[in-house]
Parts: sequence; C-alpha cells; structure tokens
Amino acid sequence: MMAQTPAHTILLVWCFAIGSGAIPAPAAHETRTFTLAETRLRDPFILADQATQTYHLVTSSVRPADSTANGVSVLTSKDLRTWIGPYPIFEIGPDFWAQGHIWAPEMHRYGGKHYLFATMNGSRRLPDEPWPDWPEKTARGTQVLVADSPMGPFQPFANRSHTDPNLMALDGTLWVEDGIPYMIYCHEWVQVRDGTIDLVRLRDDLSDVAGPPIMLFKASDAPWTPEGRDRYVTDGPCLYRTRTGRLLMIWSSFTDSGYTTGIAASKSGRVQGPWVHLPDPLFRDDGGHGMIFRAFDGTLRLLLHCPNRSPDERACLFELIDAGDTIRIRHDQ
Repeated sequence: MMAQTPAHTILLVWCFAIGSGAIPAPAAHETRTFTLAETRLRDPFILADQATQTYHLVTSSVRPADSTANGVSVLTSKDLRTWIGPYPIFEIGPDFWAQGHIWAPEMHRYGGKHYLFATMNGSRRLPDEPWPDWPEKTARGTQVLVADSPMGPFQPFANRSHTDPNLMALDGTLWVEDGIPYMIYCHEWVQVRDGTIDLVRLRDDLSDVAGPPIMLFKASDAPWTPEGRDRYVTDGPCLYRTRTGRLLMIWSSFTDSGYTTGIAASKSGRVQGPWVHLPDPLFRDDGGHGMIFRAFDGTLRLLLHCPNRSPDERACLFELIDAGDTIRIRHDQ
C-alpha cells in the first residue's frame, strides 16, 4: 500500500494509552510515504490549507524511550490518499506542567496564525474526593499553542492549561462566532460521571480564556445513549453550520454497538444553544471523535477513527451530504 519507501523509515505504532493514538517522534528528516489504511491513528484532525493546497493531519508523537506521547507531529498530503511525514511541530520540555500523554491535537488557522488545541495530561491529583472502583482523578486540560506556520514550531502561551486546572477537560476545539473565539471542550466523565460538553470564551489572540465556562449539555441528554449507566462519555466535539444556517455539533459517546458519533443542533442557531439532540446518530459502527472539513474539490468530508478497538484503529474518510437541516454520510460512493 506504500507509494514509495525512502531510505529513512519509521515504524508507525499505537501508544497504548486511553484515547491516544500516536506515532514515534522522528529524527531530523526521518519521514516516509504511506496511506491512512496502513497507519494506526486515533482522534485524527485535518487542516486544509487553501494557500498551499496542502492537507495537514496532526497527531500525537511517541518518545521511543518510554512510549510516552510527548509531542505533536504533522503529516502532509496533496490528495488525501498519499501522506508524507511525520514532521515534529511540538515537544514537551522537561519543565512543562504536563509530562504525560498528549491526546487529540487539532490545528486551526485564525487571525493569520496557526493554533494547536491539545489535551495535556499531568500526574497531579485533583482535590476531588476519590470514588471506590473508579479511575484516579488527575490533572487533564486543553492547552492552546501558537505558530506562524502549520509546520511549527508551536509555542505555549503559558505553562498551564487554558481550561481550569482543577477540571478534567479534554478535546477542546475552536469556534468563531460574530468575530468572537470560543473553545468547546469535554468535561471528563472520570470527574463528573455524566460527561458534558462545555463552552468558554477565549481572548481575541487565544492566549487565555476570557470568562467562566458554561455547560451546553450532558452525554445522557442524547436519546441514543443507553439509560441506567454509571458513566457517560463525551468526546470530540466539532461544529458545522449547514447551507441553510443551522448550527450542528457532532460529538461521540458509547452505545450498545460501540463508539458512536451523534449530532446536536442549536435551537437558537448560536453556540450558546440551547442544544437538542437528533434521534439518529451520524455514525454508529464503532467509530468516532470525528471532525468536518471542506476538501479542495469542494466536497464536504467527515474524518473519524474506526474501529475503536485496539490495535485496529484507522483514520477513515467519508463524504458528507449537507441536507440543510442535518448532515448525512454519502453511501453511493
């Protein structure tokens, strides 16, 4: 499945951590050419750079010495089929507040610069009371980093997360409405049992938050999530405005069929909501943490990882139909 194999190659592997797919951090100029079908990836995200007609797929990168996903790399493509990389664009330093795994990096262009939104994990225990037979509550937050180029290097604004350091927050994404930037992120089920999607306003330069967060909805609010569970996951929010102006959000959780991606709609047409959940999920075949982008040929695309089981995770691309009131996967491809 490889188009070519340069002299220097790397092994693409899965960093076995909760929700974190990663590739080994390369030495200088150590890249290869490959396809998504042969590459183990979770939580994939693509920035389509119109100026260079280049797709940038961002992913965590692993430190070979201890298999910690301590950096972020980018893979590039001109056609969404053949990819080259990885090119390192950020690495955790020795004094960085979070020395654990990096999860779910996203790249956004905003105000003439490029920004990484990434979930960082630390070892600091949170002041919450521990619960019996429950995962440990430790520092986890979304942090924003900035660079002039999508190829980095990216720098943090401060040595802390943008989200409240006492919240277990993850999967932050950018949404700009009426010129105001917001972060939409997940409040981790580990801390609250019923995971939520939250919203916080950002400063104009994205250097910090500009107010307190508000909760948009809980995972259990969706009609497609099973009833009577002791934990409900929220993962991977991504917002999209349809051709008729309806504001949608895709996000992921679990059903009896596995990892599932659902759709919520804002009744007001604004990011503050209120949000209602469409009864039928967008994708329920054990795939999720999706994002939506416009390809250079004008088609609307959905990117997610599927299946969710290890070690079979792959980045999967689908064409979407914008039906105005909702979005659907095109099956006649």
